[in-house]
Amino acid sequence: MEAEAAPFVKHLSLESDDTFFPATTPFQAFRGQYKNCDVTVVTNGKDDVYGTGVDNVGTVPAAMAAFLALNKLDGKADLLINAGTCGGFKRKGAEIGDVYLTTAAANHDRRIPIPDFTSYGIGKIESSNVSNLASEINAKLGICTTSNSLDNNDDDDTLMVQNDASVKDMEAAAIAWSCKLTGTPHFGIKVVTDIVDGDQPTQDEFMENLGTAAKSLQESLPKVIEYVCGRSHEEL
Repeated sequence: MEAEAAPFVKHLSLESDDTFFPATTPFQAFRGQYKNCDVTVVTNGKDDVYGTGVDNVGTVPAAMAAFLALNKLDGKADLLINAGTCGGFKRKGAEIGDVYLTTAAANHDRRIPIPDFTSYGIGKIESSNVSNLASEINAKLGICTTSNSLDNNDDDDTLMVQNDASVKDMEAAAIAWSCKLTGTPHFGIKVVTDIVDGDQPTQDEFMENLGTAAKSLQESLPKVIEYVCGRSHEEL
């Protein structure tokens, strides 16, 4: 979301690049350098298709923005970092404000009970190994499960358990798909805003803790960039 990205863009003194995406898309790109690294921050922009003006969220804009960005960079992207907020699972030890780095991403709302399509629907994709980074910034590691809904139903719950998910979001699996298409190493950094298997309604807990989680994300992201710049993938 734009509010999450703005402080980071300012911190790195990145500049808007209006030529990065096709003019017909709502996506935004901010570019610049940090130390010896070229950094591009992408946001999904605001909804104009449905006339709501809210932030574009979910798998469709996420996959499209990621693919167009990676295509624009034409193989020059060494690493994609998916930064944002998430729901966490009490059963996996998640607490509000926890920072997670993804080990994999999968879907829990693509239920296709047809042979061979079941595993396609889940679509699990491994993330880059960033265990050293997790230790460096004191982050937890876990699988991120994705759907296009903020809340969840009983079928979702069953698949989220089967996915062995530690956190839940609305973009990670889609971005991982675009990275897989382009052969781009990737991982997610996610800060917990709500407890999926807790007692409070998801939307209430999300709004209550969004500000705190966004602050935690802004504190963690510069540390991530500081660590990954100049290091090989094997060192992460």
